[in-house]
Amino acid sequence: MNSNYDIIIIGGGAAGFFTAINIVEKNPNLKVAILERGKSVLEKVRISGGGRCNVTHACFVPNDLVKFYPRGERELKGPFHQFCSGDTIEWFEKHGVELKIEDDGRMFPVSNSSQTIIDCFIEAVKKLKIDVLTNHSVQELYKTETHWKVTTTQEVFTCDKIVMASGSNPKMWELLQNLGHSIIEPVPSLFTFNIKDVRIKDLMGLSTIASVKVKKSKLQASGPLLITHWGMSGPGILRLSAWGAIELAEKKYQFAIQVNWLNETTSDEALDLLKDIKEENAKKLVSKYAHFELPKRLWENLVKAAGISEEAKWADINKKQLNTLVEQLTNAEFQVNGKSTFKEEFVTAGGIDLKEVNFKTMESKILPNVYFAGEILNIDAITGGFNFQNAWTGGFIVAENVVK
Repeated sequence: MNSNYDIIIIGGGAAGFFTAINIVEKNPNLKVAILERGKSVLEKVRISGGGRCNVTHACFVPNDLVKFYPRGERELKGPFHQFCSGDTIEWFEKHGVELKIEDDGRMFPVSNSSQTIIDCFIEAVKKLKIDVLTNHSVQELYKTETHWKVTTTQEVFTCDKIVMASGSNPKMWELLQNLGHSIIEPVPSLFTFNIKDVRIKDLMGLSTIASVKVKKSKLQASGPLLITHWGMSGPGILRLSAWGAIELAEKKYQFAIQVNWLNETTSDEALDLLKDIKEENAKKLVSKYAHFELPKRLWENLVKAAGISEEAKWADINKKQLNTLVEQLTNAEFQVNGKSTFKEEFVTAGGIDLKEVNFKTMESKILPNVYFAGEILNIDAITGGFNFQNAWTGGFIVAENVVK
């Protein structure tokens, strides 16, 4: 095999494949290879979105789209003006993959299978004669006067330009650090909260809209909250974990949260509503009928936590018990002891310092002819297709500029 290439892409994931395909479509004369350290490619694409692949999000205005990125918001404005979600939809349609929008804005292939995206990429690289080399773990990057040398566990390659699309790979970060780049220490970004508490015990699978605040912090988020067998998850919690990635890592994932199960209803409003409920339902059992559209079993547990017995009727409830119930509904405190990875969708905050990248071209400011795409950069987003959109946008801009 010829070990000389025009461009070598390190990383056989979403960003690597998308970049490679776009490069050769723009200039079919370029010789391009993708180096993947594992034995298979596109693994993260395969498991994303529960195996359906959440390709992008139906947010089409760059200035709105950037707001979903806890890290990278400022830097992505320019790139998103070049290639945004609408361009992603068009690109996939052109390559035979139709996407659909779900109610929450997430976009998936109409087939509901990530295999559709994988097949699209694999067919494209075959057609464009891009070499995909698996089991090639990069050991060294070395700059000669005229080109780059890339040493893997199997071979030494030479190339004019390198695209780093290796995701959250500590070894690649270390190689780049040795060549002069600064690395922002990586910490997990999308994770769920481990909570053991009698109020949520045996309620796994139950979901409701709630707002959550981290105590002694400015962090807060609202949205669907899912109770799991290990604690709390769902979009609201994941949003909190993304925005609080660094702060919660500093707390070593030991902190208290306050949950308002009534979402935006304040304590005072809740008290007034409970007084009305008490008056209208005097002879009914408090725990038997849920209010505020809360799931019945959650309502029962919160009533119990407020010190109200199962036999108590609304007429029996005194002022103190009413206030305690308000506290449980709008300001319930839970202790978080650790985190769990959200499904297999492991996303990190951290990576190449964004100050060292030219976002007009995605080229390194430190190493000429080295480009970046995807999660290797200190960019991450909340769940919903945004991390993939960053990969597509970066890959597209790299392709535009490496062919020049």
